[in-house]
Amino acid sequence: MNKRPLGRTGLQVSEVSFGTWAIGGSWGQTNEAESLRALDKAMEKGVNFFDTADVYGDGKSERLLARATKGKEEKIHIATKFCRQGDIFAPETYSEQRVRQWCEDSLKRLERDTIDLYQIHCAPFEILKQGAVFEVLDKLKQEGKIRAYGVSVETVEEGLFCLEKSGVEALQIIFNIFRQKPISELLPRAEERGVGLLVRLPLASGLLTGKFTTESTFEAEDHRNFNRDGAAFNVGETFAGLPFAKGVELASQLGWIAEGRGNMAHAALRWLLDFKEITCVIPGFKNVRQVEDNLGVLTAKPFSAEEQERLRQFYEEQIRDHIRGPY
Repeated sequence: MNKRPLGRTGLQVSEVSFGTWAIGGSWGQTNEAESLRALDKAMEKGVNFFDTADVYGDGKSERLLARATKGKEEKIHIATKFCRQGDIFAPETYSEQRVRQWCEDSLKRLERDTIDLYQIHCAPFEILKQGAVFEVLDKLKQEGKIRAYGVSVETVEEGLFCLEKSGVEALQIIFNIFRQKPISELLPRAEERGVGLLVRLPLASGLLTGKFTTESTFEAEDHRNFNRDGAAFNVGETFAGLPFAKGVELASQLGWIAEGRGNMAHAALRWLLDFKEITCVIPGFKNVRQVEDNLGVLTAKPFSAEEQERLRQFYEEQIRDHIRGPY
């Protein structure tokens, strides 16, 4: 497992790390014992970094991480997020009192004294521009409650704004073959500022595995069912903002990327890791098989310049105009 620096934090994290939204909830039914086995398997294979949030299963994923990493707190790093337990549009949600309480609650669930990376969880741009929340995070860092802080953003514009905040040491972004907008400006600017980049939705909610058809269905509690058109939160968080049928059609044209790379998922993750500015990808998982399959990217060959250009043109000509929501 290769490790990459997480911005200026001093942490070296596995280039393939994992997000825990799926084992917390909103991705269909989960099995707690299997989730713990999957976490153990990831760590056994060299994964030392996990991303979570206080709202994933109402704290469930944080509690699972506490159990899985007990006694390994110095070796296994955790990023969590806050603000979506409250009204994300209300300034008081980001007050020192509220943020401090959420931080303490996460620390208790994680059974840790310090959060390695504490992230604002997709707050509205207007809130970010007001800036008060960054001052609160500075205080928590000074007190040792958090080691570093960052922002999970929805758009390139938000990301570029946050990069100018001196205390921001990491950004979590939506980036994949279907969402290539960060390449031209955000990636080089983050590298220039020494800010780590965590990539969520690297497989576009599973579209880039190539396993779906237009007849594929999802459980009622799976966001790929209830949020496919943005009914619950930003539509860009589900299928990268593409209408499902269109996403399936586009994915069917990408089978060539799997050649020499095992499968489409390995290839889609490899494409991301070929960007030197990226700290890590954080695909989700619900079982050991999915953990092992995602780690298959480690033996996948890099993309050639010609292949990268082919994917860039595919994005520009066939994908970009179909993405919905701000990005």
